[in-house]
Amino acid sequence: MSDPATLTSNTPRHGLPYLFTGQAQKEFTVNEALARIDMMLHPAVIEERSAEPASANPGDCYLVAPAGSGAFSGHDGQLACWDGEQWSFATPSIGMILRVNSDGNLLYFDGSWQRTLAPQAPDAGANVDTEARAAIGEIITALKNFGIFS
Repeated sequence: MSDPATLTSNTPRHGLPYLFTGQAQKEFTVNEALARIDMMLHPAVIEERSAEPASANPGDCYLVAPAGSGAFSGHDGQLACWDGEQWSFATPSIGMILRVNSDGNLLYFDGSWQRTLAPQAPDAGANVDTEARAAIGEIITALKNFGIFS
């Protein structure tokens, strides 16, 4: 997660650090695991950015956009969270769903972040049913408002 800490043994799915028998300073390892859980449990980010903001509050998280720069360099597609002192990064795992608060969209990760695009509203055909088209249009709008479609 955080660049300065290199932990030798981690859980396979989210990279949470393991404790070792007789380990000194266990609080460091436990705190690192808690920080990762805090970042990745029900993840939501402020927005997608290619560089860190000029100022951030502890707990602010972002999705690193392609071609990240500055502190975000080399972390494309990862979650970046500010803990008050440093940026911590987490690599998403397959199946992760992320909410982008700036636009309300939900993204899902299947090797890269994906957005579900809304289908086109019906506007052609030999038989026109205006009530059905209106209902379909309302369903699409509701799903966009809920964040299901981008």
